[in-house]
Parts: sequence; structure tokens; C-alpha cells
Amino acid sequence: MLKTRQPAPEMSFPLVTGGRWTLAERKPDALSMVVAYRGLHCPQCRNYLQELNGKMEDFAGRGVDVVAVSSDGRERAMAAKTDWDLAKLPIAYDLAIEKARELGLAISTSRGKTSIGIEEPALFNEPGLFLMKPDATLYAAFLQTTPFARPPLDQLLKAIDFIKEKGYPARGEA
Repeated sequence: MLKTRQPAPEMSFPLVTGGRWTLAERKPDALSMVVAYRGLHCPQCRNYLQELNGKMEDFAGRGVDVVAVSSDGRERAMAAKTDWDLAKLPIAYDLAIEKARELGLAISTSRGKTSIGIEEPALFNEPGLFLMKPDATLYAAFLQTTPFARPPLDQLLKAIDFIKEKGYPARGEA
């Protein structure tokens, strides 16, 4: 089980544009934010990531380093980046199901379903959003078991402002 104020599990993912996003190498002014999404087959993910893409300057202006990742392979992740017009949002791929479980993400099975005309992978992670402090300790985790009800990005930006202004500590460590 993840605990705030403790080191986050190691996270390192290949990026569709090349290179890797590795938590231990990040040096954000305020926070690192990892957004786990279900994959190319998910219209709710598309909407959320498109909104996030439009707010990348807002997050960067607050010192937040952002990446989105799914268990999709490179080809599907690249399709999400291009088809969903996510030019500003770094997209990573190959989130191993074992790593997703370590992060506390729910895992679903497709049972042969096709969503919006795109075949679902046999296994895929459900959404989650993680905030880590510059020392790579977990500040907050938002986990969903369905594609709905994710943290509203405008509220998250306001929360980050409050956290920074007040030096508000991570909660849930007991």
C-alpha cells in the first residue's frame, strides 16, 4: 500500500517522443505528477488528457512536471498522442501491469470487448493520478476503479496553489 511522506515506488517509462521519464531524475520546483490513463480505447481518457494538454502551461507555471502513462504499447500510445492532439503533454507507455498493481491501480480485463471501435487490451490499468514532492516522496494519490470521476484539473491547480502558499503537508501517513 502506498503511503504519503514515504518514497514513491520507482517509476520509469519510455516516452513516445524518445527517451525516458524517470521519477528519480526529475527535479521539479514543486511536484511531479503522473497521470495513469486506461489507453487508446478510452474516450474518457481522451477528454481528460485533452483538458490536461490545454493546462500544461498552468501546471508548468506552478513548478509541476507532468507525464501521462498507460499500459498501451508504443504504437497505441503514439496514436493517442497524435489522434488526441496532445502536443504539449508528454506521453509514456508500457506501464507494466505488475508496476500498475504496485502503484495501487485497479486492473481490468477486456473480456474481448471493443470500445469506440478500438479493441481493448486483454489487461489494462484503470486511472490514477500521483503527486510526488521533489524528493520523490508521495504527496497524494487519486485512484479510480472506473474511467469516471477523476480529479478536476482546475481544482487540482487551486490545491497546488494552496499547498505551495501554506506549505501544506501531505496527509494520510498514519
